[in-house]
Amino acid sequence: MNSKSTCWQCGRAGYELFCSHCGALRAPAADFFELFGMEEQLSLDAGELQRRFYELSRKLHPDLYVRKSEQERQNAVDASALLNDGYRTLRDPVKRAEYVLKRHGFDIGEQRSKDVPPELLEEVFELNMALEEIRGGDESARDQLEAAGERFKTMLGDIDRELQSEFERFDASRESDVLASIRRILNRRRYIQNLVNEVEKETLAANERK
Repeated sequence: MNSKSTCWQCGRAGYELFCSHCGALRAPAADFFELFGMEEQLSLDAGELQRRFYELSRKLHPDLYVRKSEQERQNAVDASALLNDGYRTLRDPVKRAEYVLKRHGFDIGEQRSKDVPPELLEEVFELNMALEEIRGGDESARDQLEAAGERFKTMLGDIDRELQSEFERFDASRESDVLASIRRILNRRRYIQNLVNEVEKETLAANERK
């Protein structure tokens, strides 16, 4: 997925952010992995990603381009913005997975509230009952609500471990079927995260009403 470009200064073609022939700063690649000089991986070394981020941040510091051409100053601005976006995306496992899925043509839609994973039907029914009771002023439902929140947080932990296993499987196989599995797991994770958020929001509201 690399996008070979021509250096604006010397005309040489290449993939590097900094031209290997004349050293000029090229227009940055829109692809985050290419920008960081890394192969596409779902299981990234966080330390290495951070090291490359700081290294590129120093090389793209505005003070270094004050006396450069307008083209190179603009390239520095564009590269800095993409670098920050890329770092925020790639350092977060969920955002990184969604980014890789998009790179491979998978649609990443919002989890609709009505799309309850079948194995969670009973849990969601009980949660909704507890939410209705506590919103109606029944403080006896607080323990049930908090217990549900803890169960959902435990589920998130289990899902994150499952995702990591699938990340490693994709990095080794590069199979589209693995990406489809990751998308399904992410949809389930998104739904459960929404439940956790709802519990925390209602617990906070209940505390404020006291």
